[in-house]
Amino acid sequence: MLGASISRWTMAYFAAALLCLLAALTAMAAGYGYPLAGLRAPETLVVVHLGAIGWLSLLMLGALFQFVPVLVGQPLRNPALVLPALLSLLMGLSLLLGGFLRLAGVVEIEFPLLALGGAFLIVGFATAMWPLTRTILDAPLLTLPTRFVVTGLACLVGTFLMGISFSCVLSGVAAAPALVELHTHAVPYHALAGFGGWLTCTAIGVSYRLLPMFMLSPDTERASGRIAWWSLSAALLLVVAVMPLMIMFGAMAGAAAVVVPLAGALAITALSLYGLDMVHLYRTRKRRRIELNVKAAGSAILALYGGAFLFVIAALRGTLDVHAGAITYLVALGWLSGLGLSQLYKIVPFLTWLECYGPVMGRKPTPRVQDLVVERRDGPWFILYFAGVVAGTGALLGEIPGLFRAAAAATLIAVIAIVTELVLARRLHNVAPGARLPEGARLPRLFLPAEIDR
Repeated sequence: MLGASISRWTMAYFAAALLCLLAALTAMAAGYGYPLAGLRAPETLVVVHLGAIGWLSLLMLGALFQFVPVLVGQPLRNPALVLPALLSLLMGLSLLLGGFLRLAGVVEIEFPLLALGGAFLIVGFATAMWPLTRTILDAPLLTLPTRFVVTGLACLVGTFLMGISFSCVLSGVAAAPALVELHTHAVPYHALAGFGGWLTCTAIGVSYRLLPMFMLSPDTERASGRIAWWSLSAALLLVVAVMPLMIMFGAMAGAAAVVVPLAGALAITALSLYGLDMVHLYRTRKRRRIELNVKAAGSAILALYGGAFLFVIAALRGTLDVHAGAITYLVALGWLSGLGLSQLYKIVPFLTWLECYGPVMGRKPTPRVQDLVVERRDGPWFILYFAGVVAGTGALLGEIPGLFRAAAAATLIAVIAIVTELVLARRLHNVAPGARLPEGARLPRLFLPAEIDR
């Protein structure tokens, strides 16, 4: 990403996302939501959407605003829409959470909060997708990572279309039989579209570009990567589009027996090939010393395969309904959140370095990017994080709520420490005082763009 311009509001997206992650983990550590409440209980929906929209989606969008222009070699189109998208998403998330709290009896407001929140979220996601889509369309050639991102964005559309239909049914705004039937049977497909399509597919695409860059591995496209994209895209088409349509037309029973196993086989094929490509990148790397962000990313990828293994075992044993919470927890916290935190640990210092030292690069002595963090001090926090996620998953599988709360508390402590390290990196705390701010350099703001000061 050397030479790339900095997206002005990416740090604001990251800051809002991390606050939502801390809120979700605090709720879980306090025993709010699953497993003390059901998977579809309003309390659980509060925690799930704090994580899925507030943490993971804001994190992914903030990264894409910085990352997509690098992928396609074009500047971001319509950058003025980035901030309105963030404000709309935060408003929509707040109203959505208020609607769930109203269903739980905590908030007593006679107002369709869920429907209004869904409307704001649609506006926010659509506003965010417009500059990303326009930038991708201007690319002369879609690379493999970009194709994964395109599939992820398409799944995002399917995710929020199903979500807005659910919110309209729950708030009483819509009572069409097809929408009621969709809400009754399509919640698992909504979750798969979000976690498996929008977030996982996009994360895979990002990893195909970032990990080779951080390990100095060859980033040439391989046939295995192209087949993985085709397989995963086909699987998601079945899950995100075909099955919801079959449910709405009353053909779910016959379609599920064929479509779901086929989608599962395609997804397993894609994940297997993705794993082979990641091993290839590791073996062909030129950087012999593996940095902390890559080590942590490896743990996140292992969590992805752990979640896939549990999913297959539960599907074969017919216990998906029982173990869906544990599988989702491992995928969301181990794979997606683990990968997100690991890459933030590198991206935040890198963007901070560009903001601060980019203007004087080549004219003044500057510290290295890795001087903004202290890996030896921070490594144990990532160990604690993944240990907490594994323990939490085991507690959910074993139905031990007390252990789950303790594991969530350990994960929360690790995240607080990692966020603290990111703040210290933004403030250049770890740089030697004499080298911190050479003439012409400027201390970046914590999460707002410097232009606001002018």
